[in-house]
Amino acid sequence: MADGAGPERADGVRVVDVGRLPGRVNRMLRTTRRVRDAALALDADVYQLHDPELIPVGLSLKRLGKKVVFDSHEDVPSQLLAKPYLGKTSARLLSQSFGAYQRFACSRFDGVIAATPTIRDKFVPINPRSVDVNNYPLVSEFDVAADWRNKPPQVCYVGSISAIRGIRELVRACALLRSNARLALAGQFAETELEAEVRGYPGWDKVIAHGHLGRVGVNRVMRGAMAGLVTLHPVLNYLDALPVKMFEYMAAGIPVIASRFPLWRSIIDKHGCGVCVDPGDPAAIAAAIDHLVQHPELAARMGENGRRAVEQHYNWLHESEKLIAFYETV
Repeated sequence: MADGAGPERADGVRVVDVGRLPGRVNRMLRTTRRVRDAALALDADVYQLHDPELIPVGLSLKRLGKKVVFDSHEDVPSQLLAKPYLGKTSARLLSQSFGAYQRFACSRFDGVIAATPTIRDKFVPINPRSVDVNNYPLVSEFDVAADWRNKPPQVCYVGSISAIRGIRELVRACALLRSNARLALAGQFAETELEAEVRGYPGWDKVIAHGHLGRVGVNRVMRGAMAGLVTLHPVLNYLDALPVKMFEYMAAGIPVIASRFPLWRSIIDKHGCGVCVDPGDPAAIAAAIDHLVQHPELAARMGENGRRAVEQHYNWLHESEKLIAFYETV
């Protein structure tokens, strides 16, 4: 860690803190050196690196004969292409340069763990020992014992609240609702200016803003909802992502109202566990909310389908077995 909180032990795991330094340049250079020195002092059996700026540390450890695994949560070359502040030419050059460097490094590492099958498929030609370990929920953490007959007409959004995650469209959709549904928000706004903006929208009077909640509070909000919303914008990094919140809604036994991305739609349609909409269309979002709130039997059936799909396929137990098998090969 590099948060300045000091060393600790959490759930039997020893956490080493290398200290927090101000500024992006410091974090990329001096903090990286600190991480390298701390890693060498640990003399671990295997080093798993996530941050792209730690790739040089991984190469340094490999030169010393260490086992190194790269953990890729994002498709960074594609992510760079989507940065509007870089400009098209700069973004393309930076994406190509980083992509070449990443291929060079990861071909020398002992394996790659990817957050989605799409990212994994891009690494397999570089390093055959590549596996996807998806961030699926732990089923036991979610209670589905709610009585649908007594549920209030309420839907929920859980997670970080930002423009790119669709908060403007969600609040605008609330103003278009024909039912008496309300939207429960559980999470913090990424920007105070955005919060002030949407609080001024006509639909805000139908929003219940809980702010940040712990696991117990989030579970309570999901248990009391008739659907969970994950209407993220169609930016490059989201199209092939597997959002953990979608699977958490399914684990909680509530239907999903999700962006109509092909990957997400294939999962939702296959299991009959929700509705896909245009995330940029508040009227479509409102119509989906109204439909599920006004048809609780349908919503309950979709919720049961989603829970069953998580129990059988999209759960952490399956992924942990893949992770252990991967480390056995390393």
